[in-house]
Amino acid sequence: MEILSAKRVQTFRSIREEEVSDLIESIFREAKPTINLSKKISSLTLPPLEEQLLARKVGTKKPLIILTMHEVANVATGVTVAEQYPSFKWLQKICGIESKLLQLHKKFDEILESIVNEHKQRKMRTIPESDTKEDLVDVLLRIQKHGDLGIPLTDNNIKAVISDMFSAGGATSSTTIEWAMSEMLKNERLMKIAQSEVREAFTRKGNVDESGHHELKYLKSVIKETLRLHPPVPLLLPRECREQCEINGFQIPAKTSVLVNVWSIGRDPKYWTDAEKFQPERFMDSSMISRGQISSIYHLVLEEGCVMCPGIAFAQPNVELPLAHLLYHFDWELPNEMRKEGLDMTEVLGMTIRRKHDLHLIPIPSPAE
Repeated sequence: MEILSAKRVQTFRSIREEEVSDLIESIFREAKPTINLSKKISSLTLPPLEEQLLARKVGTKKPLIILTMHEVANVATGVTVAEQYPSFKWLQKICGIESKLLQLHKKFDEILESIVNEHKQRKMRTIPESDTKEDLVDVLLRIQKHGDLGIPLTDNNIKAVISDMFSAGGATSSTTIEWAMSEMLKNERLMKIAQSEVREAFTRKGNVDESGHHELKYLKSVIKETLRLHPPVPLLLPRECREQCEINGFQIPAKTSVLVNVWSIGRDPKYWTDAEKFQPERFMDSSMISRGQISSIYHLVLEEGCVMCPGIAFAQPNVELPLAHLLYHFDWELPNEMRKEGLDMTEVLGMTIRRKHDLHLIPIPSPAE
């Protein structure tokens, strides 16, 4: 998609760097020694996302968008009697699931409708200029007007794309950052390697920016290993069998919906040495890379092939930049003299697989600060 191309993503570099700098400043200004890093990261990912997609700073619709998305996730992932007996449709009515989802759909649709209408009105008031920066909605409205796709693009299609970008772009990035920090905290050796790499790459420059990310090979491996053990979305989007096939002795009829459990694949001991161990070095092992094992899990999480995640160029800097800043500016300690081995890593399923308990840490400014 045009808005998610590497070239387009690069035009928003200053937005990402500004928001991450604000995050670091807010941590420095904290009066309390312990901060809730989970909330800091969660609040970080939405502003640049909204400004890149909607060409504006987060406004009054932020609470509505986020709260509604979380409400939908809680209802959709909750365990009820109706979920245990899906063939009994009447149970959904008794449990109130159907009416609740319809209410939430109406609320979210009204928010998205207002966003599309705002952009249409702005276009009518603005004189078209070739160098005007377009956001996601502007691009989609232009395609809708000129029929560039060759098929009709309705307002409902545009609203669906906006919804997908907010649900996938924000929560998945913040979840990955949170799990990467959690895993490095449990292993001081890994944290020191990643910090040394980042500080060596940027100390002479005096600041962290995206121009030096190509040097952060170990940090990139940390992110890949995080995606292996903690894929933000454990079950990939449903696939439909085009024809009947057999898998491990099971006959799969044509048109069967299939869900791929990428969480399980990433932890399968048949394919991974010390599968439960967080070991970024495995992504730097040339023998494993040559066998294709490494790229397979990384791209499976991002749905490689004809359906590869279109936002990969968008997501990478939104994860790499905050992590690099957090490692460059601070050393990190657990509160209350908690042992690193005792850090609770319990998962909970919501919009993504996130930490059950927020990550509370003590930031210690690095010696270079």
